Amino acid sequence: MATEISDSENAAPVSAEDWADVRARLPQFADKLKADRPLLDSLGLKPASRNLIDFGPAALARLEAKALKDIDVRRQMEATARANFDAQNQTHGMVLSLMEARNHSDLARRLNEEVKHRFGLIAATIALEDTGPVPLGWKTLDYGGVDYIIGEEALSLLGPDAVARVLFDEDVKRIKSAAALRISLWREGRPGLVSFGSADFDGFTPDMGAELVAFVARVVERVADRWPVL
Repeated sequence: MATEISDSENAAPVSAEDWADVRARLPQFADKLKADRPLLDSLGLKPASRNLIDFGPAALARLEAKALKDIDVRRQMEATARANFDAQNQTHGMVLSLMEARNHSDLARRLNEEVKHRFGLIAATIALEDTGPVPLGWKTLDYGGVDYIIGEEALSLLGPDAVARVLFDEDVKRIKSAAALRISLWREGRPGLVSFGSADFDGFTPDMGAELVAFVARVVERVADRWPVL
């Protein structure tokens, strides 16, 4: 009669042939093995349930890639939010400066200096059609010049097509993209433009939202209405 040995450290070594025989027969008792919890516990094994997800190398790689993508998207959203917040803060600061202008010339000077300092642009100008006097420091457009530059129905034009020498003089050599916003001044509604020039090709693009620059143009419109044109 064979002697049972309970201490695994003192168990007799199993030959390769014996293990092959045991291994071949194990599948026949798969259900009994799964049901024998004490045996599984003693072997350090746990049965796989139908709800158990196999986190193999491929699955882990997919999860890691998704996590990295989610992090990248989140960082992009956070960066965009910070940029928008900074742009709004800078715009509000510029508006406060424009509201302190003493006359039309000072308004044009402040606008130009503020966009250079706060947004790194090349220039900002105010232009007015010459159906009457044009304030000192403003650009002069021929009659119909606003419609000619941005179109008869358009309120704004963004991109390289908005770059015009009549709006930026010699600065136009350094300007690669621009934004031109229609304004209407005084009771007679004289047409004009507020323009911003950037040294970057993608500084202003046709598909870009014009909300902030349009807001500045409206402020220029309101502030300029304070004084008559002499």
